[in-house]
Amino acid sequence: MKAALIGLGMVAETHVRALHDATGVTLSGVLSRDPARARAFADRVAPIIGSVPHVFDDLPALAASDVDFAILCTPPNARADIVPALARAGKPILMEKPVERTTDAATRIVELCEAAGVPLAIVFQHRMRQASRDLADLLSTGRLGPIAAVDIAVPWWRDQSYYDAPGRGTYARDGGGVLISQAIHTLDLALTYTGPVARVQAMARTTRLHAMEAEDFVTAGLDFASGAVGSLTASTASRPGDAESITLHCTQGSARLASGQLTLTWADGTTETLGDAAGTGGGADPMAFTHAWHRAVIEDFAAALRDDCPVACTGREALRVHALIDAIVRSSARGCAVEVRP
Repeated sequence: MKAALIGLGMVAETHVRALHDATGVTLSGVLSRDPARARAFADRVAPIIGSVPHVFDDLPALAASDVDFAILCTPPNARADIVPALARAGKPILMEKPVERTTDAATRIVELCEAAGVPLAIVFQHRMRQASRDLADLLSTGRLGPIAAVDIAVPWWRDQSYYDAPGRGTYARDGGGVLISQAIHTLDLALTYTGPVARVQAMARTTRLHAMEAEDFVTAGLDFASGAVGSLTASTASRPGDAESITLHCTQGSARLASGQLTLTWADGTTETLGDAAGTGGGADPMAFTHAWHRAVIEDFAAALRDDCPVACTGREALRVHALIDAIVRSSARGCAVEVRP
């Protein structure tokens, strides 16, 4: 299958490497708002894939081409113009998180693709780690028992230079700060285990460590629809940065997922560790992670298109984490607990 890459920012080369290693998928072409940047990018990645990818002149040219799907890596504020054109052309879309800057805008994109019958999947690559899948299996078989309490931590660090990039950490381009740009991955993964959050009480702030518009520190208490309770701490002001983690305290034991490893502490005191540790981009270098998880996302999407089966994460499913982020922000602004809107 042929894929086209739209948006050539920080994560684009990760997708190039993932496409090179993927089975049954190739990079057919690239598109950027800046033609010169696109040509330079194509030349730079040619040694990775063994050839210079085609540089599309504009979006209509890509939409009219024979590419099988598009991988959308633009900032979220650029999606409103691109997605309709791809949907009209019947091009399936694999989109980097978030879907859009707000839950309402994200919902409009999802509904547009659904109405056009165009598959839309979101790149939540943390779901593809083996340890993440091992934890899902343990929960589905009931070995850990029901979840009683949840601890979610994203103690990341970003230098000020990261936020000096035009628009980064603003509501106009990104839709917010640490929640929608960094913690969204961990929150999405946590929701696959816990089910929905019903109610939150939160505080979101910008610390003196960053000059930026949106939040770089969040703490929240979570009431889950299942009856479990939980806590969230998310930050890009936690120097030097550490791995994000999800800890589930269940009736038969506790499970801690961090750095690609799953540590199990059973009720009888025995412990076991599954998976291999790996970088996740929590420190000063946001790209310090393997492209293998992106490869798995791409292969999953290509297989879903080829075999007409469900993808790992649909746009509709991604709205759950958008709704939670929206509730956390509303709770902080109001200074009280709020319900998470379905």
